[in-house]
Amino acid sequence: MTVFARNFKFDDNIWKKISKNIRKYRLEAGITQEQLAVDIGKSYDFIRRLEFKKGEIGCSVNTLYRISVVLGVTMDHFFE
Repeated sequence: MTVFARNFKFDDNIWKKISKNIRKYRLEAGITQEQLAVDIGKSYDFIRRLEFKKGEIGCSVNTLYRISVVLGVTMDHFFE
């Protein structure tokens, strides 16, 4: 069986998009970074770096899920 390489366009900086959208939806919800940190069980510094390092750091799927629950959006909103 011959397998041909298929070409896909992957976003090399997906974490930049995710961090931007976390900030966007956090502000829309009227939640501070400190409150989001408390709600998901992380440090304020973690949230600050996640939003402002623009993709230099990431987080686990579990943390992303917790953020989506607190912000009241589904996880797919972070990838838009």
